[in-house]
Amino acid sequence: MLAMILAAGRGERMRPLTDHTPKPLLQAGGKPLIVWHIERLVRAGITDLVINHAHLGIQIEQALGDGSQFGAHIRYSDEGTALETAGGITFALHLLGEQPFAVVNGDVYCDYDFTHLPHRAAELATSTDTAHLMLVNNPEHNLKGDFGLHDGRIIDTPPKLTFSGIGLYKPELFTGIVRGSKAPLAPLLREQIALSRVSGERHRGVWVDVGTPQRLQELDQQLRSH
Repeated sequence: MLAMILAAGRGERMRPLTDHTPKPLLQAGGKPLIVWHIERLVRAGITDLVINHAHLGIQIEQALGDGSQFGAHIRYSDEGTALETAGGITFALHLLGEQPFAVVNGDVYCDYDFTHLPHRAAELATSTDTAHLMLVNNPEHNLKGDFGLHDGRIIDTPPKLTFSGIGLYKPELFTGIVRGSKAPLAPLLREQIALSRVSGERHRGVWVDVGTPQRLQELDQQLRSH
């Protein structure tokens, strides 16, 4: 199966760190955030990767190359100007094939076991669902959460958990978006949730949305102390 790592965000809240370095290349525990994902995906046998970029994107290509240093095969989707999550996925659909694929936010750190993904993707392929989301406990900066979870189904009622930025999607979910246009993911998901076409699970391990310099520093200390 294929996986896409989202790396096109500007990282405004991470400035001044992101003025000269794209957010996914910021380091924690001695390696770039995006490299933690790549290594975990490769260990899970998911080696065919697509990475989108915009802000300072050439640095990402220079740092990661074709992926062979990690045992992966990386292709890039250069958006020029960031197209938001659903817009970015749509722009890269021609690289992602016709089967369900995984998408991982490049600016989170998570110890979710990616070896589960191929099995979940196979289940998604044979169901009427269009997406499968990983939810996590609400961090202090998102106490209201994003989506509810009941019996393996994503619902839009409380109590709500936080969307981890890790999910599986069918290509058809994005057919209504014009390639090259900006489009957020949340409205698409809410539409599908209302139709009861989104499954989900809860990850109870480590998850950090590395959205501020302070959180990056805390994660760095946490990883170095292990």
